Amino acid sequence: MVHMANESEGTPGAEARARQRVYLVIMDDTEEAARALRFAARRAVRTGGTVHILALVPRQEFVVFGSIQATIEAEARERAEDLARTAAGSLADESGLQPAVAVRTGSGPQVVREYLAEHPEVSALVLGAAAEGNPGPLVTHFTSQIGQLPCVLMIVPGGIDERGIDSFS
Repeated sequence: MVHMANESEGTPGAEARARQRVYLVIMDDTEEAARALRFAARRAVRTGGTVHILALVPRQEFVVFGSIQATIEAEARERAEDLARTAAGSLADESGLQPAVAVRTGSGPQVVREYLAEHPEVSALVLGAAAEGNPGPLVTHFTSQIGQLPCVLMIVPGGIDERGIDSFS
């Protein structure tokens, strides 16, 4: 996992880093997440900020046999860790940014809210919307509760291509 170093208040440059914009991206294997990550990375580079990647592992439905349940959960976590690690590596290669990476298990909205509460340095939650139909469960949830967020909510439209993302980020 990639982690950001914590520095004490008295360290030179700590104040500037404390004001650094932090863009939180929820990573999964969808095109929406990839677009959100691209946007966040470009915004971070242009604003002198950084990116946090949060991969979610949904809680598995109850299975009668505990060993099967444990295996399913372990495989889901491993997939999420691989996805986050790959996204972080691509981000570092393309932009030079070293993102903070976290993998958490639970309900998407609840896990995101907990992460935001633990990380007050996050300036913006960046989500990608689906190109057609419902924009996605996280977009739907957080747009309906936008006034309760501790940060800005940025939504990358599903119908925009990479060139469009690059031009407005």
